[in-house]
Amino acid sequence: MKFKVKKPIPGFENVEEVELSKVDDTIAVLKDGEGRVLFSLINPFALREYSFDVPSDVKALLNINENSKIEVYNNIVMKEPVTESIVNFKAPFLFNLDNQTCAQVILENETFEKMGEFLN
Repeated sequence: MKFKVKKPIPGFENVEEVELSKVDDTIAVLKDGEGRVLFSLINPFALREYSFDVPSDVKALLNINENSKIEVYNNIVMKEPVTESIVNFKAPFLFNLDNQTCAQVILENETFEKMGEFLN
């Protein structure tokens, strides 16, 4: 599914449209408008409890309300072995499925964690 980027992605400020390609219910790939892979993504809820308040500016940009169908994914930096891969809980991507918009949010109180923490 294609999404309009409503807030520039750090390091990819010129990307205005992305495609979210789901591998399964846990893993997805984010591609730019030309089909180049930008990020490997993971559903954070498959790993651990995860919640945050969506900043009001992002709610407005994505037109999010209490009835919006939203999906959240986090960037994962793949490494060998997979237990050394890093999940970025600090900067989730929010996808509004209702209007095909997305934005990345930077959170103050989250961290980066190794996949090994979740594969036991």
